Amino acid sequence: MKRSLLTLGLLAAACGAAQAQTSVTIYGLLDASVEHLTDATPGGGGLTRMPGLTGSAPSRLGFRGTEDLGAGLKAVFTLESGLGVDSGTFNQGGRAFGRQAYVGLTGGWGSLTLGRQYSMLFWSQLDADILGPSAFGSGSLDSYLPNARVDNAIAYRGTFNGFTAGATYSFGRDTVNAGPSPSGANCAGENAADSKACRQWSLLAKYDAANWGLALAVDEIRGGAGAFAGLTGSSMKDRRSTVAGWTKFNGLKLGAGLIARDNDATPAARRSNLWYLGAAYNVTPAMVVDGQVFKLDYKNSANQATLFALRATYNLSKRTAVYATAGHISNDGALALSVSNAAAGGAPVAGGSQSGFAAGIRHAF
Repeated sequence: MKRSLLTLGLLAAACGAAQAQTSVTIYGLLDASVEHLTDATPGGGGLTRMPGLTGSAPSRLGFRGTEDLGAGLKAVFTLESGLGVDSGTFNQGGRAFGRQAYVGLTGGWGSLTLGRQYSMLFWSQLDADILGPSAFGSGSLDSYLPNARVDNAIAYRGTFNGFTAGATYSFGRDTVNAGPSPSGANCAGENAADSKACRQWSLLAKYDAANWGLALAVDEIRGGAGAFAGLTGSSMKDRRSTVAGWTKFNGLKLGAGLIARDNDATPAARRSNLWYLGAAYNVTPAMVVDGQVFKLDYKNSANQATLFALRATYNLSKRTAVYATAGHISNDGALALSVSNAAAGGAPVAGGSQSGFAAGIRHAF
């Protein structure tokens, strides 16, 4: 009996120790807005809607955990769902954990993770792209930017004295057929008959000081049989190379960048440059005004677009904010890009212009 009690006591102590060394956090963000677009097709009239992809930031529900393994080594995991608050559905092509789903190890040497996770292109833009994944932002000109995630990926990222190095490699970048759209590219890869099909890789070099930062990154995706966006063969690639930087002083933050793209799927307009310049200013401790200008230019082509966007955010608390935003896009050539990337549809006619207005509320937990 005494031995049984001793055994139970030791098991209880071990469980208590394990619980003390393990941490799981539930977190999320809910962002809902109403937007109005002018000159939307079909019909060319105004379109008023409650979009499900983003407002000022994409909605999500996540679970993040760590376990202390000793000697500075930790096990980590993240499961994060993208949510459409307008209808209560999953985004990212209906994936249960479409934003992130990975497990790995981390230590003083950095982190090594496996699963669905961000490309290094995402980390390169995080500080410099002032508006980020907002409704009227860089995603309106390049839909891959707010969707720079890959399935079946191995990722490394480490920061040492302000310098960050990172890389990803995916054996099959996108296993979901949800399109054609950025939410699913129908390029599963992991094919014994074609070892290059649907592969992806990215590299990052980034330095951050107290008041400025600079990032360089390259992201390349390969095509495969049946893949969307014209990348229908593994010999075809879509590569983005970027330089981006930021600085801040006296309540003002400035960000700028260039994303140069070389896309085999559009041979007539293969190369393009996306430039952006933005600023954010704390008018009061509770109110931030930010804005950005974007220029997309296809080389040796009449196709180009210019986007202006302005946003004001008032923080009611540390977790809750209300905001209003406006944007305008001008297309040239055959381009028919919408000012808004907050939901599919609603673009103007080819070569046309469009304005957008939106207001919403955001709560983080």
